[in-house]
Amino acid sequence: MININNIIPPRLLLATTNNGKLRELRSLLASLPFQLVTPEEVSPAARVEESGCTYLENALLKAHAYHAATGLPVLADDTGLEVDVLGGAPGVHSARFSPEPGATDADRRALLLAQLAGKPRPWLARFHCVVAVVMPGCEPQVFSGSVDGEIIEEERGEHGFGYDCLFWIPAAGKTMAELELDEKNRFSHRAIAVKNAIPYLASLTNPQDS
Repeated sequence: MININNIIPPRLLLATTNNGKLRELRSLLASLPFQLVTPEEVSPAARVEESGCTYLENALLKAHAYHAATGLPVLADDTGLEVDVLGGAPGVHSARFSPEPGATDADRRALLLAQLAGKPRPWLARFHCVVAVVMPGCEPQVFSGSVDGEIIEEERGEHGFGYDCLFWIPAAGKTMAELELDEKNRFSHRAIAVKNAIPYLASLTNPQDS
């Protein structure tokens, strides 16, 4: 196993400009001996078009693009909401669900509820996340996580972002947006995926593995 301390600075680029996502990732990765940096801090001009057809393709697109731009190890993810009665939509297009330019999270939630109107309940759904880690001199590593739930009509909760306030998690008895950060890191799709990646990341910083 390559010891990352021998080949690169102990920095890990979190390939997202979403502040809510950054907050979650920083909390999840706080125990690792990396300096967590953002695109704005190291490569403000870099932008990636998420043109992939799958979560895996988009996660790898982002990870490879930011690694090429900075030379740093990169952790990137792609996440989507899949609603059964909509055939798995919005899925990989969750962040671009609304065709309107400049659409907000609220616009996307409104569109989702409009498409669900009149559909039989419950509106079973899941969040799915794929995390890609690209390290210099190493093959890309991929990890995933999912959480099952259902879509509700009334927005609930002040935490989170995106579709969180409409996503009810039976196992938690709350919507994703009603969960405090420590609770969200127990249940969320992104937390599961990142926790699956942590042993790999930790092994790269362990001198005993050099």
